[in-house]
Amino acid sequence: MSKHQYAMVMDLNKCLGCQTCTIACKKLWTDRDGTGYMYWNNVETRPGLGYPRQWDRIGGGWKDGALQPSPLPTMDDYGHAWEYNYEQRLYEGKKQPVMPSPEPRSGVNWDEDVGSLNANENYFFYLPRICNHCTYPACLEACPRKAIYKRDEDGIVVIDQDRCQGYRYCIKACPYKKIYFNEVTGKSEKCIFCYPRLEKGQVNACAAQCPGRLRFVGLLDDPESPVHKLVLVHKIALPLFPEKGTQPNVFYVPPFNPPKRENYGKSILEDSRLPLDYLLYLFGPEVKDVITRLEAELRKAQEGGRSEVLQLLIGRDAETRYHVRPQLVQIQL
Repeated sequence: MSKHQYAMVMDLNKCLGCQTCTIACKKLWTDRDGTGYMYWNNVETRPGLGYPRQWDRIGGGWKDGALQPSPLPTMDDYGHAWEYNYEQRLYEGKKQPVMPSPEPRSGVNWDEDVGSLNANENYFFYLPRICNHCTYPACLEACPRKAIYKRDEDGIVVIDQDRCQGYRYCIKACPYKKIYFNEVTGKSEKCIFCYPRLEKGQVNACAAQCPGRLRFVGLLDDPESPVHKLVLVHKIALPLFPEKGTQPNVFYVPPFNPPKRENYGKSILEDSRLPLDYLLYLFGPEVKDVITRLEAELRKAQEGGRSEVLQLLIGRDAETRYHVRPQLVQIQL
């Protein structure tokens, strides 16, 4: 068990789906040979196929103390990295539309804004995803080379590139499919929670660039950090698919919409625009209690009271959203 654990909370009610976090991560970490298809951070439209396709339905994680490896996703599931024929169209004067090549059949956000149900009842929300830096990472247990380890000082899960031999058992074991294989280097790679930035007192690039101010970062065991307050004190943030048994350290404030106009005054759970069954699928049975707590806080504010939870979730400044403590981590090694 690590001495400390960095964690992240994402408020799904504030995500714009703008992909700024995706671009920030891509430019910083996966702008190299062999990483064209990799998105350590991606933002999916839910309901949707996800990235890679159907990652949430193919397996991985733990069950009764045993690993549950899945089939390896194919490159068609991720979507091949493509290029556009700018040279021929713009500089060689060929009369053809700008087209991607090879012809794409899937991609990192293939079904963006598609949603579910018919036109007048359609619903969707955005789901940003990074590596969960789990407390009990299945990828770590699956690696025969012991190339994956959890940093003792902050709980961040990383892959030792010198030890990795590209067996890809880690990819099969991860229930969130957030490990990627680099065919150029023959190594597996993943999100490193921007630990070089954290060690300098800087927040993760995806969080720093987020215009929606939906990401909160800090040590889960630090009472002053926003993630400690949101997850352990107010208990309004949940992990994805808790039944997978890895105990993720990325948490989500579940999305909820007010009742339809004609039913104003009803409970959100009674008349949710987002089907409760789908939220239960993603976040487990505790999501009901979380939405009830959030609704109570909203009601408190509507009646003129002060809600500490809502003030925290608004996240007006960086000091509220981020509590990076390199000194605490280093002093207590």
